[in-house]
Amino acid sequence: MKLFLNMLLLLAISNLYSQNKIEGTVTEANTNFRLAYANVYIPHLEKGTITNENGIFTLDNLPTGRYTILFSIIGYETQSLSLTIPSNNPISVELTPSAIEMESIIISTPFHKLQRDNVMKVEHKNITDLKANGATSLADGITNIAGVESVTTGLGIGKPVIRGLSSNRVLVYTQGIRLENQQFGSEHGLGVNDAGIESVEIIKGPASLLYGSDALGGVLYLNPEKFANNNTASGDFGANYYSSTNGFNTNAGYKSSANNFKFLFRGSLTEHSDYKTKAYRVTNTRYREQDFKAGLGYQNHKFKSEFRYNLNNSKLGIPEEIGEQSTSRTPLLPFQNITNHVFSSKSTLFLNESKLDINLGFIYNDRKEFEEHHHESEEEEHEDDEILEAALRMKLKTFNYDVKYHLPKLGKFETIVGVQGMNQTNSNYGEEQLIPDATTNDFGLLATSHIHFEKLDIQLGARFDNRNINVASGVKKDFNSFNGAFGIKKTVLNNLTARLNFATGFRAPNLSELTSDGTHEGTNRYEIGNINLKSEQNFQTDIALEFKNEHLEIFVNGFYNSINNYIFLSPNGNQIDDTPVYLYLQNNAKLYGGEFGLHLHPHPLDWLHFEASFETVTGKLKNDTYLPLIPANSISNIIRIEFEDNWIKKGYTFVKLKSTFKQNNVGDFETNTNGYNLLSAGFGGSFSVFKNELNVTLSGNNLTNKTYMNHLSRLKPDGIFNIGRTINLGFTYSL
Repeated sequence: MKLFLNMLLLLAISNLYSQNKIEGTVTEANTNFRLAYANVYIPHLEKGTITNENGIFTLDNLPTGRYTILFSIIGYETQSLSLTIPSNNPISVELTPSAIEMESIIISTPFHKLQRDNVMKVEHKNITDLKANGATSLADGITNIAGVESVTTGLGIGKPVIRGLSSNRVLVYTQGIRLENQQFGSEHGLGVNDAGIESVEIIKGPASLLYGSDALGGVLYLNPEKFANNNTASGDFGANYYSSTNGFNTNAGYKSSANNFKFLFRGSLTEHSDYKTKAYRVTNTRYREQDFKAGLGYQNHKFKSEFRYNLNNSKLGIPEEIGEQSTSRTPLLPFQNITNHVFSSKSTLFLNESKLDINLGFIYNDRKEFEEHHHESEEEEHEDDEILEAALRMKLKTFNYDVKYHLPKLGKFETIVGVQGMNQTNSNYGEEQLIPDATTNDFGLLATSHIHFEKLDIQLGARFDNRNINVASGVKKDFNSFNGAFGIKKTVLNNLTARLNFATGFRAPNLSELTSDGTHEGTNRYEIGNINLKSEQNFQTDIALEFKNEHLEIFVNGFYNSINNYIFLSPNGNQIDDTPVYLYLQNNAKLYGGEFGLHLHPHPLDWLHFEASFETVTGKLKNDTYLPLIPANSISNIIRIEFEDNWIKKGYTFVKLKSTFKQNNVGDFETNTNGYNLLSAGFGGSFSVFKNELNVTLSGNNLTNKTYMNHLSRLKPDGIFNIGRTINLGFTYSL
C-alpha cells in the first residue's frame, strides 16, 4: 500500500513539473505597435487565447512536443510558428498588415497546416461568410465555392456536387467522423444543420488515401464550432427571416471553458413554407428542421478528448406537381421524417515527439417515408405522424473508427500511419422495401508522409481497403482496392505557388446499386439494382497555380479524372406501376475541367474588393455520350466594400452577379437547360448594443425575380422553376 501511495505521489509530482507554458507578445511589423486581441491558437491541441491590451499572451498546461502556433487578426497576414515545448524564451511575433482575409488551418488533411503550406489544394469557407451572402441552407451555401454545386429537390433537400460527381462519390465528414445517413438516396439531403458548424472544407478530387471508399469524387468536411478559450464563457442567439418561403431559422448557444474541462451546446429550429417563384408557389417544398448539438471536452498536458452529440430531425415535403397554393409550413403527403443521431469521440494521447489520435463515431439514422395511399385525404394536412403508418422505414446504424499514429519527425519527414473502419447495419420496418437488410464492414490501412524542403514540399502515401457486404438473403460481396497519392508543391517565384497532384480513388457499389428494387419518391423512377457491379476505380491529375501578393490573388485549377466501371442509371423502356424502370449499368467515364478566379483589392483602396470566378466541367462515358447531372459552366462576379466607423464594426456591402450558361451536354434521359443571370446584393455589420455585439445582415437573392431552372434541380423534368426573389434579414446577438 505504501509503495502504491509513493507511486501516485511520484506521478503527481511528475505531472506538476511537466506542465509547460509559453508567453510572448504580438506586434505590427512596420511600427512595433503591440496588437491587442490577436488570436493565438495551437491547432493540434485545439487550444488558444487572445492577447491582452498590451499585446501579451500566455498559454499554459501544454504537453511536451513540437507544435505549430498560429497568430492572426483581421487586417494582418496570418503567421505560423513552429515551436518545441518546453520553451524557456518569450515569443515575439510580428504581423504584416494585409487586406487579404485571415488564413485558416486546414483540418481535413492529416498534417493540419495553413493552406499556403498544404500540398493538396483545399477550399475553406466560414459559415458566417456563406450566410452573409444570403444562403438559406448549408447545401445552398457551398454552391458559392468554385467547382461545387448542389443537386436539389426544393430547398430542404440538397446534395453536394464536386466537379460533376455527387451522391456516394462525395464523402461527408462531421464532428471528425464520416456521416452515414442513407446518402445513396437521390432525394435524401445532408441531414446536417449549419447551426454549430464553424466552417466547411472541400477536397476536390479523389481522397481515398485519407478516407477510403466513397471519397472517389471528393470530401465535404464540416468543422464544428470551437470550444471557448481557457477560462472564458460566451453565449449568443440569432434568427433569420426569408421572404420567399415566409420562413425562418433561430438558434441559441452557450459555451464555457476552464483550465481542463470545457463544454458547449446549441439548439436551432428552422421552418419554411413552399418557396415562391414569379408565377406560383411550389407545392410541398415546405419543411421543418430541429437540431441540437452539444460537446464536452477535457485536456491536460498529456491527453485531450472531446465528446460531441448531434440530434437532427427533419420533416420534409416531397414535391410532385404544382397544386395547393399555401404558406402553411406543415408538409403534405408524400413527406419524409428523418431523425439522425451522431455521437463522436475524438481523443489524442501526446507522447513527447509523437502522438496517437483516436476518433470513434456512432450514427443512428431513422428514415420514414409517408405516402398518399396511407391517408384518407390526399390534400389533408396532418399534425401528428403517429396517426400515419410509414410506408417505408429504414434504420441505419453505423459504428466507425479512425486511429492514426503521428511518428516522431525524422529530419524533413512527417509520417502518419493508421487504420480506419466501419460496421454498418441496415434494417427495414415498413411494408415497402427499397433495399434489403444487410451488414457492411470496411477496413483500411494507410501510411502517408509530408517531406519539407525550403521551397518544395512533397506528400505521398499508400492505402489498402476491404469492403464486405452481407445481404440478409444470403448474398455476399467482397471488394478490395489498393490506392496511392503523390503531390508536390513548389514556390516558383516569390508570390507564385504551383501544386501538382496525382491520386487514385475507388468506390465500392453501395447497397442500393447492388440490390435496389422499388420506386424512389421524388425521383419518379423504379430502380432495379445489379448484384454483379464492380468497384469504381479512378485516377485524377490535378494542377493548381496560385499567385498572391498584398493586393491581388489569382488561381487557376485544372483536372482530368478517368473512372473505370462508372456506375450510372439508364431507362430500359419498361414501366412498373406507371413508373419508368431504370437499371444500374457500368461503363468507363472521364471528367475534365477546372476553375479560375481572382481577388483584387487595389492600393490604396484596401476597402474595395473585386472577386470573380469561372468553373467548367465536362463528363462523358466511353461511348462519347454525356454523363447526367453535370453542372453547367458559370461565372460569378462580386464587388464588396468593407468599412468600419465608431458606430459600426466589420461593416460590408456587396453586389453579386452569377451567370450560368446553357447546358447542352446532357445525358440520355436529360433535356437541355437554358442559361440565366442571378443578381444578389446585401450589407451588414456589427453594432454595440447594451455593451454587447449585435451583428445584422440584410441580403437579397435573385433580385430581378428571374424565372429559371437549374440543370441540377430534380424538379426540372416537371417544368418547375427554382426559387424567385427572396429577401433575407438576420441578426446574431452575443452575450
